[in-house]
Amino acid sequence: MSALGKGLTGVGLSAMQWLGKLPLPWLRRLGTVLGLLLYGLAHTRRHVVLRNLALCFPQWPESKRRQVARRSVICLAQSWLDRGWLWHAPEAVVRKRLRLHGALSEFDGLAPTIVFSPHFYGLDAGATAINMNVAREFTSIYTPQANARVDGWIKAGRLRWGRVRLYQRTDGVKDNIAGLRSGQVLYLLPDMDFGPNGSVFVPFFGVPTATVPSIARFARLGRAKVISVVSRITPSGYDVEVLPAWEDYPTGDLQADTARGNELLESLVLTMPEQYYWVHRRFKSRPPGHGPVY
Repeated sequence: MSALGKGLTGVGLSAMQWLGKLPLPWLRRLGTVLGLLLYGLAHTRRHVVLRNLALCFPQWPESKRRQVARRSVICLAQSWLDRGWLWHAPEAVVRKRLRLHGALSEFDGLAPTIVFSPHFYGLDAGATAINMNVAREFTSIYTPQANARVDGWIKAGRLRWGRVRLYQRTDGVKDNIAGLRSGQVLYLLPDMDFGPNGSVFVPFFGVPTATVPSIARFARLGRAKVISVVSRITPSGYDVEVLPAWEDYPTGDLQADTARGNELLESLVLTMPEQYYWVHRRFKSRPPGHGPVY
């Protein structure tokens, strides 16, 4: 998102709002063109995508990895442009383009609940769909953007619907745990490389991967159940599916519980590998004895 965010400051936030008024098929075609340009010109980012796919899917022929990589960057561009309508269009337009379904009963009552929302490109659409339709209070952990204007735009978009509170990673966990115990829903996106400190190395598609064990820790401390939300880009908008709560979780074994989260993530990625956030250097942190991969 950061690379596209830099471009956003050049064309102006008003342009994103204007683009959001276009019919969705037009906007998606524009996203395809932008994605192809990014794939062709952003050499460093393309290398990261291809390297990630080579590490996770060595059994694939190179032609398939390149095809998925190209489609992944297109999905990135489309989802970025979609934020124009997602965060600015009238409510009726947003609701028409978001399909929320699945185990919605998991949100009933005030049971402490953690939402595991992996970094698929539709993650903001998923959060919007839930915030618009679930009468619960939500909290999430937010990484500020370097550009203040972009940061303010993203936060305003994520706070547009429902009752949502954003905490920065530097704020600590006390408020999040207190919120869970009081019945708030904690929205977590822990599948990024935040460095080796505080992470454990568990497999992700067979690669030892620095993974923050936040799901297991928050579930234990907040006495919360964990559910998954998967958001898919579709021709008509986004399909947002709520999956049933994880069974027998957490176990108390932090390493095993974190590995289980990655195993679940693998199964979800396999359903739509082109929509996962491969532009991130997921394997930049390496365990002792392992050299860099990028």
